[in-house]
Amino acid sequence: MFPNLVLVVVTDLVAGVLGHATIRRHFHLFLSVLVIFGPALSLWVSQYSVFAKKTHFLYRVFLRSGWGWTCVFVGSFVFLLSFSLRRSAHLSLRHLSRLAVAGGLWQGSRKLLSMLENATGSCYETIKGGLEGQAGAGAPEADQAPLLLLREAETKASCLSAGMLWRGYEVSEDAFLLCLCCLLLAEETAIFGPYLALGGPSGAPLRILFLFCTLLLGLWIFLLLCLLAYFPQFPSQLIGGALGCLTWRVLYQGWYRMGPSWYCPGRPGLGLLTSQKKEGGSNSHSEANATGP
Repeated sequence: MFPNLVLVVVTDLVAGVLGHATIRRHFHLFLSVLVIFGPALSLWVSQYSVFAKKTHFLYRVFLRSGWGWTCVFVGSFVFLLSFSLRRSAHLSLRHLSRLAVAGGLWQGSRKLLSMLENATGSCYETIKGGLEGQAGAGAPEADQAPLLLLREAETKASCLSAGMLWRGYEVSEDAFLLCLCCLLLAEETAIFGPYLALGGPSGAPLRILFLFCTLLLGLWIFLLLCLLAYFPQFPSQLIGGALGCLTWRVLYQGWYRMGPSWYCPGRPGLGLLTSQKKEGGSNSHSEANATGP
C-alpha cells in the first residue's frame, strides 16, 4: 500500500506541475532561452568531465536513438490513456497519429538538412607536408592544420569515411531533435493533470508510464544542456533549436487546433477530457476548459 501511495502522490504532483497553464504556455520560451544562452556554460564547465566525450553512455544509448525512445514511451502512454478510457481503437490510433506526423517531419527534415549540407560543403584533406617542420613543437589538431580542397563533388558521408574533413553549412540535428522531443513530451503529458482532476481511471501502469515520460523529458533537457555546454556550435545549434520549436508550433499550435478530421488528428486530450458526471443535463466541466490553452 505504501509504494502505491507514494506513486499516487508523486504522479499527482508532477502532473499538476506539467499541466499548469503557465508551464504549458511558456515551456517553449524556457527551451529558447536554454538554446540561446546555454553555450555560455562552456566558460565554466570542465573539458575533462565525462560528459565532454561523445563516447559517453548517455550519448551512445539515448541521443543516437532519441526519437525511438520518445516514440516508445509517449506512444505507450497515449495509447494506454486513450484506450483505457474510451475503449476505442480508432480514437487511440487517431491520437497516436500525432507521433507518426511528427516522425515523418523529423525524417523529412533530416533528408533536407543532409541535402543542404552536401550542396554547400566541400571535402578537405590536411596538408601533411606543411606539418613536418612543426613536429618538434607538437602537431596541431586536425581542424587547425592547413587544409587542401580535395573534391567538391564528394558527399559528407564518403568524405568522412575516407578519413578527411568536411566543411559546410551545418544545422545541428541533435539540437533539432532534442527540442522537438521536449516540446512533444510536454504537450502529450500535460493532459494527465486535467485527466486526473476529472476522475479518469489511473491505475499503476498508466502512472508509471507517465513518470517514465517525465524522466525522459528531464533526460532530454539534461542532454541538451550537455551539448550546448561541452560542444557549443554557434549558430548551428541555434538554428537546429529554432527548427524544432517551429515544427512544434506548426503542429501543436497550428494544424492540430483545427480539430479532429480525416486530415487532422486533433490536439492531445480531445475527445478524452470530458467529465463523466453531469449536473442538470450538462457536463460539470467543459472539454475546452480541460484541455487548457
